[in-house]
Amino acid sequence: MTWTEFILEEAKKDYFKELKKFVDNAYKTKTCFPKYEDIYNAFKLTEYDDVKVVILGQDPYHEINQAHGLSFSVLCEKLPPSLKNIYKEMASDLGTVVNQDGDLTYLAKQGVLLLNTTLTVESGKASSHFGKGWEIFTDNVIKELDKSDKPMVFILWGNNSRKKKEYITNPNHFVIESAHPSPLSAYHGFFGSRPFSKTNDFLISKNVSPINWIKK
Repeated sequence: MTWTEFILEEAKKDYFKELKKFVDNAYKTKTCFPKYEDIYNAFKLTEYDDVKVVILGQDPYHEINQAHGLSFSVLCEKLPPSLKNIYKEMASDLGTVVNQDGDLTYLAKQGVLLLNTTLTVESGKASSHFGKGWEIFTDNVIKELDKSDKPMVFILWGNNSRKKKEYITNPNHFVIESAHPSPLSAYHGFFGSRPFSKTNDFLISKNVSPINWIKK
């Protein structure tokens, strides 16, 4: 199965038809992120059969020149606080200096599906597209991945992401969950959770090549 096939099947469902109407209207009448053509970037860059790790966030960054369809990733030079905290934990976890470039495409190309619970957002209004159908779509993404017997790691950051845990039932997979890396919650369980080394330890134990978390 490919993600294109999956999305085409979802598009036949009533919830998705309503979601598409909402999203299309929102993009026509308001400023929304990411760019319309970037909404499914995560699926374009990390094909179903290539997924080793899923990093699940909440909704896209809602300021200009930030979101481009990959959770936590930005194309601008100024890093959002959540991404700064991710790099801080990465450096602490792996005991090395981290190249703090905001573009996480290098992870997507290694099999890290950088997915948000909600794939679109209105400018300046966090969580503005929650409850419109994206949660159903991403529930179904997780369920589809769970069908695969290939070992995967699911990294769930924040309460909205952690709700997806109930859909990960395949014993071949490994779940890492913690507080969200945002400044409001990072000190309540994100820092010190060591998700990057834990992920690689699991992958190596299953004879799967680990992720190179540090951008060269």
